[in-house]
Amino acid sequence: MLLRFFCLFFLTTSVFANSQSFEDFLDKVRKTATEQGVSKSTIDKAFFELKLRPSVIESDNAQAEFNENFWHYVNKRVSKVRLNNGKNTLQKNATLLNKTSKKYGVPAYVIVAFLGLESNYGNYMGNEGLVRSLATLAYDQRRSKFFTKELIAVLKLIDKNSIPFDATGSWAGAMGAVQFMPTNVIAYGVDANNDGKVDLWNEKADIYASAANFLNKLGWKNGEKWGREALIPKNFDYRLTGLNNEKTVNEWASLGVRRGNNSNLPKSNFKASLIVPMGHRGPAFLVYRNFNAIMGWNRSILYALSVAHLSDRLKGGSKLSAKTIDEPLLSKEDIMQIQNTLNLLGYDTGTPDGMAGSKTRQATRKFQSDIGLTADGYVGYELFQQLQ
Repeated sequence: MLLRFFCLFFLTTSVFANSQSFEDFLDKVRKTATEQGVSKSTIDKAFFELKLRPSVIESDNAQAEFNENFWHYVNKRVSKVRLNNGKNTLQKNATLLNKTSKKYGVPAYVIVAFLGLESNYGNYMGNEGLVRSLATLAYDQRRSKFFTKELIAVLKLIDKNSIPFDATGSWAGAMGAVQFMPTNVIAYGVDANNDGKVDLWNEKADIYASAANFLNKLGWKNGEKWGREALIPKNFDYRLTGLNNEKTVNEWASLGVRRGNNSNLPKSNFKASLIVPMGHRGPAFLVYRNFNAIMGWNRSILYALSVAHLSDRLKGGSKLSAKTIDEPLLSKEDIMQIQNTLNLLGYDTGTPDGMAGSKTRQATRKFQSDIGLTADGYVGYELFQQLQ
């Protein structure tokens, strides 16, 4: 308890270090919201005795996408229980899901896969007060502009009686079974049952239609795959991997890339990127433009691969062919140590932040190449050991 007290004290005195008080910050939000049409009574009620919630910042700093490897992340999210619950969801709601799928051009199993990842099919939608969470994140300087916009959006939803004052959601301010941020509710939420509200907590028609509408607007192409598991030959040039590099499926085949089960790739001029989320020792995937639509929902590659694989399994597909690697997880401090060490060695990772972004991966690739390792850019336990 004492340690937690000091952690919270540190958060409130350093992360929240600000040139203005929380009350002054809320006054600025109040002015902007009023200018955008939110009523004074709504703002007064929403901001009444509003306090910061430091645990929200703790959650923001501990997101699983930042410190879990592929197998740890995916196996936890595409579990037997989640797969069975997803199949039950598809069966019990087949008529409504098929109607939604036909209207928006997104398969039912894809819609359900997103619900599985976001809220365990609506069984856990978060219990944090949306206004308090968003106000806390907006006051934090790191992403203040983004979360201030979301805070004003949630005030607009409250003002229009779309959601109640005490609506709850995730620590990040996401709501309902689809875990939409407030701006996405405004932009993509669908009142499918025409009752005058977009109910993402209780009304399945609204939930399914909103998810499908969002994916449709993100560019989902009906009848196309998101991608497939792949197998890479030995001595492959891993500089060709990554979402920024595209070749046709035929071109990848000419470089020796095969399906995950070691059969030939289909003949196709579809553009695809080759990604290796755990480097050369882990699985590989050829991903197409529907994968970009998934990434539009959530920019984490681990999230996107998880929802894509879950959708395949819900459709009746098999497990991945690649063998699971039991690799120790790296903490945020471990990744910061990697970044600091690479910087000291002359490989620029930028300011160490404990997150393996593109600059850290580029620095890693150069370091690996210089010392004779496979230059896959993977920031994992093998790299951590090598640098130690």
